[in-house]
Amino acid sequence: MHLARLQRLKSALTETALDCVAAIAGPNLYYLTGLSFHLSERPTVGFFPREGDPVIVAGILEESKIKSKVPYPLRAFYYTDADGPAAAFREAATALKLSHTQLGVENRRMRVMELRFIESAFGKVVIEAAEETFAKLRMIKDSLEIDLMRQATIIAERALAATLPQIRAGVTEREVAAELVVQMLRAGSEAELPFSPIVASGPNSALPHATITDRVLQPGDLLTLDWGAATGGYFSDLTRTFAIGEIDSELKKIYELVKNANAAGKAAARPGATCANVDAAARKVIVEGGYGEFFVHRVGHGLGLEDHEDPSMHGQNELRLETGMTFTVEPGIYLPGKGGVRIEDDVIVTAHGCESLSRYPRELEVIG
Repeated sequence: MHLARLQRLKSALTETALDCVAAIAGPNLYYLTGLSFHLSERPTVGFFPREGDPVIVAGILEESKIKSKVPYPLRAFYYTDADGPAAAFREAATALKLSHTQLGVENRRMRVMELRFIESAFGKVVIEAAEETFAKLRMIKDSLEIDLMRQATIIAERALAATLPQIRAGVTEREVAAELVVQMLRAGSEAELPFSPIVASGPNSALPHATITDRVLQPGDLLTLDWGAATGGYFSDLTRTFAIGEIDSELKKIYELVKNANAAGKAAARPGATCANVDAAARKVIVEGGYGEFFVHRVGHGLGLEDHEDPSMHGQNELRLETGMTFTVEPGIYLPGKGGVRIEDDVIVTAHGCESLSRYPRELEVIG
């Protein structure tokens, strides 16, 4: 599998001006090698040339991992804490013979530390952004990736089902978040979650990226839960909004609009449609319902090894969808000081439309 991905990368590089791409510890390096590293003060960088074998620079503590799990010929250059990484980067540059060539880097992820070591070791190499190359490689998921995302979604929904009986007026957002995290781990999620759950009640639910507080849930609140699980390195990302007891008529109205917008966005997702088409279909429902100014974000984002990856599902993205692309559909309405609704599903583009990996009902559920 990883060898096939490497070959796809090499083929992709022939269509660019890049002679090599570099990936730091994180999703792209994991995607290409199956090797998982954490960002730390010890840089780990993989170099993937158009011609020849890949090279990796890593701390000596990673030697046993790399030797035991390497999926194809990979030249490794190690360093100790005492010596530092500079010599290992120079050895890698010599092995790759990449001076006076173009090197693509993860422009949105690479730290200044890795960049400075590369610049020092590789001399006159020209540094270019390689986001588009990596995105094209990862946007279309294979069957294993889809299975892992499906499992991550099942885990997240099981965790929600186990958490809901604990939610009622009188508990705090923080208590709900703690229970949700525990239930995800119990349901089988990896400990490194895609993101910290959002638990937003009452006026806090009008904040799309609310942070957890000690606010006590009260009758008449909307409660938004945005959470996700991880398995095999792949993520789910779901949102559901609930009512704590009886809510007023306007909150019921915006809930129905968001539910219908979610359905419209998914109905528009099919091979050949653009990302902008999906955004427009969902947004049209909310605009015609009179709440367009309160839908303040794109309709969704790509999902996989990262919680936010390509494709970006915004109204100006004319990228055409292809079978195997995975992303979220998450319209929302946010009324400042009063409350907000978001309903988010994880979907995969199929030959004839899209499939929602998430199954949890979208009808308004009254709890507490």
